[in-house]
Amino acid sequence: MAKPTTIKIRLNSTAGTGHFYVTKKNARTMTEKMVMKKYDPVARKHVDYKEGKIK
Repeated sequence: MAKPTTIKIRLNSTAGTGHFYVTKKNARTMTEKMVMKKYDPVARKHVDYKEGKIK
């Protein structure tokens, strides 16, 4: 079987709250680390989320 092009990644909050989102990305087209601005319910505001590994 062929290797899948989409991989699961974990988006960790930069606010230091420990909150994270799990999402998918295309590993072939998006080779750099993903950074998104999303809502952190612990900090109760929008912060940057940076890509990390799923353990």
